[in-house]
Amino acid sequence: MYDIIIKSGRWFDGAASPSALRHLGIRDGRIAVVSIEPLDETDCPTVIDAAGKWVIPGMIDIHTHYDVEVLQAPALTESVRHGITTVLLGSCSLSTVHVDASDAGDLFGRVEAIPRKHVIEAVTETKTWTSAHEFVDALEALPLGPNLAAFIGHSDIRAAQMGLERSTDKDIRPTDAELDAMAAKLSEALDAGFVGMSSQQLLFDKLDGEVCRSRTLPSTYATTRERRRLNAILRRRGRALQGGPDVARPQSLVAMAASSVGIFRKPLKVSLLSAADIKAIPAVAHIFPLIARVLNALGGDFRWQHLPVPFEVYSDGIDLPVFEEFGSGAAALHLADQLEDRRELLRDAGYRRRFRKDYDKKFGPRVWHRDFFDAEIVECPDQAVLGKTFGQVGVDRGGLHPVDAFLDLVVEHGSKVRWRTTISNHRPAVLDSFAADPGVQLGFSDAGAHLRNMAFYNFGLRFLRRVHDAERAGQPILSMERAVHRITGELADWYGIDAGHLRTGDRADLVVIDPEYLDESTDAYAEAPIARFDNLSRMVNRNDATVTAVLVGGEYVFGNGESAPVLGTRRTGRFLRAGTTTS
Repeated sequence: MYDIIIKSGRWFDGAASPSALRHLGIRDGRIAVVSIEPLDETDCPTVIDAAGKWVIPGMIDIHTHYDVEVLQAPALTESVRHGITTVLLGSCSLSTVHVDASDAGDLFGRVEAIPRKHVIEAVTETKTWTSAHEFVDALEALPLGPNLAAFIGHSDIRAAQMGLERSTDKDIRPTDAELDAMAAKLSEALDAGFVGMSSQQLLFDKLDGEVCRSRTLPSTYATTRERRRLNAILRRRGRALQGGPDVARPQSLVAMAASSVGIFRKPLKVSLLSAADIKAIPAVAHIFPLIARVLNALGGDFRWQHLPVPFEVYSDGIDLPVFEEFGSGAAALHLADQLEDRRELLRDAGYRRRFRKDYDKKFGPRVWHRDFFDAEIVECPDQAVLGKTFGQVGVDRGGLHPVDAFLDLVVEHGSKVRWRTTISNHRPAVLDSFAADPGVQLGFSDAGAHLRNMAFYNFGLRFLRRVHDAERAGQPILSMERAVHRITGELADWYGIDAGHLRTGDRADLVVIDPEYLDESTDAYAEAPIARFDNLSRMVNRNDATVTAVLVGGEYVFGNGESAPVLGTRRTGRFLRAGTTTS
């Protein structure tokens, strides 16, 4: 009667209903029955015993940069192994729908820390599409592991229509014909089922390559008229705007957020980057929920995106995007492909004075707290500095300024000095308040990007662990049912996609979790080489005992640390078109 039976598990439906011991029967890729009584296992080829375990809908990652990786490695195993069964592409104004390979390399290479040459190779080898509809067809021809949904990137359509150089020239505005063409590209993407458009105003996201190197993304050059024209299409179609405001210009945040308000017009779904408990500006954590409450009270449909775990980052030398937010740091990153010139720059006394001035500026909007006493060295040829902060190294070396201690080590060892710091989400109480706030969406993993800087592929498991630990300690943050809903059905319903629920008739995208292993293993990092990227070592998560089974489209694809033969060889995921939610 069934293709798969999952028996005796604690079942969560993804809608925050009370969980219960149930037996699930799966047929033709969907949940055929959710039963109180055991099911007849006769002739059922696969029976999964979930006794003592949780059976939840597959989790949704609403913020990834898998746009490049999916073209060559569509299994997306690093997310699937942690119970992510649906990922959204096209974040931060970036997508690969319309730009050519070289421009895609310039857009993704530096901003997302994906080596430019590999972006170019991936797009060159695979691109057969010239429209959003053809892009969807190309994706569905791949052996997808998880399901995909997508934003169309504003920088993508702007660069493709105007050319990368014109689209990043502050003195050039699109012609009426170009603006009409951008609007047409957006409308066509929405017709193809995209969930909306991503836009960007953050000014420390910089282009790679040579032609427009160190200019900001094309989306940042858009006029108010252009943004309103494109937002009107999203508003009319009921689709979402994902936006990245400029942290140094609060007016950009106000404008992007206020566009959601629906007084005398239809509200616009707006999801902004990002709600975070930023070490550099601790008071701002209280402002994010307030903004959401006010806008939604005024008729908006507004959400913040939020990474629900500490935002810990690693850097090889000075190659970390947070340095882009001040002039001296950006100058060093500009020379990423000219290492000897970079070393000369870092040695220069005048440059060091500028860097110290930038570092010592502790007030004003920023992301990085700029404290080298809060930056631990984890790898270095000089064993004497391991486990110390750059500030401590400066003290040990006769009272050097922390900046000089940092630059000395980078000049001497380059990318072989590896260090870490936590930028935000370091206070558990603030994390807990965001976890329960209806104006905050839980996601923002950046999966597929910043391959050497961070790894949040298992953010959903880490979130469930924290809620579970609080429940067992008698100090609940929110119910486990509500926690599951937050990273499954709530997201699917808001974006309008057929995912995130586990009721009769729903897609059989699900995860079996052993709660006994929601433990410290979820905090650990590992390294895994990417064969297609010249074996570049990627930071990953490994907590394989936690996830005992992952199903996508009713097929077993992963469990207990092992991929099933089907994963990456035959398509299990689908492109989920907006407007198909089953709620």
